[in-house]
Amino acid sequence: MAKWTLYHTDGCHLCEQAEQLITDVVNDNSELLLIDIMTDEQLIAEYQITIPVLKSEKGEKLYWPFTLHSVREFLAQAE
Repeated sequence: MAKWTLYHTDGCHLCEQAEQLITDVVNDNSELLLIDIMTDEQLIAEYQITIPVLKSEKGEKLYWPFTLHSVREFLAQAE
């Protein structure tokens, strides 16, 4: 099962858009973990100006802005 992580924060409309794009693409053999960066100072320092960020199990990252097409490509390449 492929596992993906979406770094986000509450109230971020771009993060909400990203989550919708990603959930439209991931399949039943995938797991999407949502991590709110506000729960960890290190995550805030790393992602505060770049969220939303999608990360693969291998550590590859897709930074916003992304499209449905770029999400599909990222998921296919990272699996």
